[in-house]
Amino acid sequence: MGLVDRVTPTGEIVVAPLVCRWLGKRGVLHEGDTLVRSHQGTTWTVCDQPRRYRRQPRWPPGQPTVLFFHDEAVALAAGHRPCDACRPKDFDAYRKAVAGRRVTTLPSAAEIDSQLHDERLDPDTGRRRLHTAKVTQLPVGTFVLLDDGPAMIQLGLVSPWTQAKGYVRPSIRPARGTVQVLTPPSTVEALRNGYRPQTDIVVLHSYDDGRPNGF
Repeated sequence: MGLVDRVTPTGEIVVAPLVCRWLGKRGVLHEGDTLVRSHQGTTWTVCDQPRRYRRQPRWPPGQPTVLFFHDEAVALAAGHRPCDACRPKDFDAYRKAVAGRRVTTLPSAAEIDSQLHDERLDPDTGRRRLHTAKVTQLPVGTFVLLDDGPAMIQLGLVSPWTQAKGYVRPSIRPARGTVQVLTPPSTVEALRNGYRPQTDIVVLHSYDDGRPNGF
């Protein structure tokens, strides 16, 4: 089956066959070859692209568990943010977008991590926290939770996402109503203010061509 190291837009860590464009971390999550926790600490990052990383058949002891994301929009929806160490330019663009134009002092990585942690997890249950918003007010790149699973907001469309194929055929974006939002509010604000994550939407034309996917 392989390692349990693929992250979905809901933040779950699963085994999935998808090509992954990014890797990231959220602490030491494993003991041996077993995933024993969903996170360690509040720092959840999206790091450099996996072409520079040689995937190991097992996790090294005591080292942060390397996780993989189908694209950056999925990683942001899961509650991660650009790494300030290996992606300083992207992190700077992200935190400027989180802060907005009227803020003169930019938030630190620790401040962003604390805010995101409050937004992605319910402090009483430790479970994923969802947020409600009007569908017409959500920026492109935001993930919402529909009846049949996660979907990403596009211009006039919503693109459902699956563990098996990634994005599948989009549908018309609703013209009214509220939805449950997976992407944390701070990141939604960053998307609204111009942060543009990498997405796999550009290869939607091949979503059902029958070719195998995998890292």
